[in-house]
Order: sequence, then C-alpha cells, then structure tokens
Amino acid sequence: MDMESALVCEDWGLVDYRTAWDRQERLFAEAVRRKQAGLPVTGRLVFCEHPHVYTLGKSGKEQNMLLDALQLRAKHAGFVRTNRGGDITYHGPGQLVGYPILDLEHYGLGLKRYIYIIEETVIRLLGRYGVRAGRLDGATGVWLDAHGPSARKICAIGVRSSHFVTMHGFALNVNTCLDYFNYIHPCGFVDKGVTSMARELGREVDMADVKSGLRELFVQLLAGE
Repeated sequence: MDMESALVCEDWGLVDYRTAWDRQERLFAEAVRRKQAGLPVTGRLVFCEHPHVYTLGKSGKEQNMLLDALQLRAKHAGFVRTNRGGDITYHGPGQLVGYPILDLEHYGLGLKRYIYIIEETVIRLLGRYGVRAGRLDGATGVWLDAHGPSARKICAIGVRSSHFVTMHGFALNVNTCLDYFNYIHPCGFVDKGVTSMARELGREVDMADVKSGLRELFVQLLAGE
C-alpha cells in the first residue's frame, strides 16, 4: 500500500473545539488500542475550522490570556485547557486546523522529526504562494522574517503523542481575523507578531486549494520525499 492510500483525509468543516477534541480522542484511543493489539493503524489527516476559541497547552501560562471570562463572552470566544504541547493560541473561522492522527513508528519517525515535517509541509505550501517562510530557533511553528525585526508567526503547532501515536497538530492562518490575537501573548511571545496568508498576499485565499496542497505535501514528506 502506498503512503497516500494509507492516509485517510477527513474534512470536519466548522466544528466546536470541544466536539472536535472529543472526536480526536476517540480516534486516538482506537489507534492506540489497535497498535497495542498488533493491528494496523489507519493514518488520518483531519482538516477543520473552529468558532472563536483560545486554547492553552499543558506547559502554557494562564497569564498569557489577557481577557477575563466576561470579556471572552463579549468577544463570543471560548477558553479551553488542552492536553497538547505548547502555550496559548487562538482558533477561529478562516484558520485551517490540521489534526494528524498517526502511528509515528509506522512511518519510521520520532516526535522531533514529525514536528519538522509539519513545519516543512507548511513552509513548502507557502512557497507555492510566493510567501517565504521558515523556522525560529527554539520555537515550534512557521514564521516569516523569523530572525528579523518584523518576525511574525503564521502557523502554530502543538501535538500530543502517546505510544508514538499523535493527535492535535497545527493551525495555519489563511483568512483568519487577526484581531483576536491582540488579546493573548500568542504561544507565550510578547515581542513577536502574527500574520495570515491573506494579509501577506493582500487577498482572500481559496481554502480548498490550501487543503489540497497541504495534503499533497504532507504525504510526500511522510514518504521521505
């Protein structure tokens, strides 16, 4: 079986964060159960968008959330503590969220290399649009002008892995309303900006094209291409 046919791509559309998290947990638990039983694990790449919500990772600091409960409600935004890595981030309409649920051992990967592959997938995708992106030393995610005076993050990454099975993933700002990032220290940074594909390109970006490109590139990189 080739790598592409072994990876199932699902599109959950616009879905509440907690609902998507519950669905992920069920798929994740089933993947771990099958792996421990010596059965093959179906790799999945889930795409979705979320209504306005801030999520805080296991190692995150709550003080990086700059709104209280009343202010959150006024912004029609939720707040969820999650079991992924990383600090605080924002999810909302126009942002493409990807949740790969994979057995890393099936692909011969460790966690560090897996995160590198996610970053590289996004970097190559942005390159197709003429947006030059890269990495910031000591931080996960994808950045523009990473080591320059206008460093700005375009994609956040936070994953969970157990028994080398993954869940959670990445959030790429495509047509995202960036105003919502003003109410947090994104990923714990107080001196870095945030951007989107739409802002960099000066136009709205077709989400279906982004999904197609990410899936193609992710499959290629998992296969070692």
